[in-house]
Amino acid sequence: MDKQISRLQDLIDTSKFTVVITGAGISMPAGIMDMQHMNIPEVMQITSTIVLRTTPNHYYKLMQKAFLKAMFVTGPSITHKKIADFEKRGMVQGVITTNIDCLHTLAGSQMVAEIQGSFGVNKCLNCGQHYDDVHIWNQGKVPRCQKCEGVIASFPVYTHIGLSDVEYHRASKWISQAELVIIAGSKGNYGGYFNNINPEAKVVQVNPQSTSFDNIAVLNIRKNADDVFRLLK
Repeated sequence: MDKQISRLQDLIDTSKFTVVITGAGISMPAGIMDMQHMNIPEVMQITSTIVLRTTPNHYYKLMQKAFLKAMFVTGPSITHKKIADFEKRGMVQGVITTNIDCLHTLAGSQMVAEIQGSFGVNKCLNCGQHYDDVHIWNQGKVPRCQKCEGVIASFPVYTHIGLSDVEYHRASKWISQAELVIIAGSKGNYGGYFNNINPEAKVVQVNPQSTSFDNIAVLNIRKNADDVFRLLK
């Protein structure tokens, strides 16, 4: 095993409270691009409630291409699955993510703070009824409200990619308790919650590129997340 990965394994094994922070990099193997590689006009349409209301069939086709095929056909990456396995075994106490694709949940993780919301938090644009289940997006069409037949939108769409206060506070609490913080596939600090990090916490970064976390990490592993997490036990 690579010395850096071996050291990461030792840190995980000895930590009593480990938090994993993830970004777009861990979803790319499933087929979901980061913002740098996405089709920006399509992204603007996907995040538009006007497009959703007026052309729901077109909207769903864009969603299938950008997210839904990766979520429900390709499925979670090696990294998503390994993090879920670590949580199940008591080795990870929380996951903080800016990703909206629910791949952590689909992999089996339960302690996930989706600070920018996700396709698992939805409401009717007409009457406001909530449908907090990601699987409503796996029906071959835009989901409709059972009460009024209005179209249903996900949190990132109806809030225009706003922050979820509840999830943000969960993230702040976890990061303040962490002994070990693993940052995987994230290019930078996407929330002030990180300012609450336990000053004694060790930070490890897994990313092939240089990021704003470089200077605070005790270990920078310049590899793709899947190449690292597949070797962890």
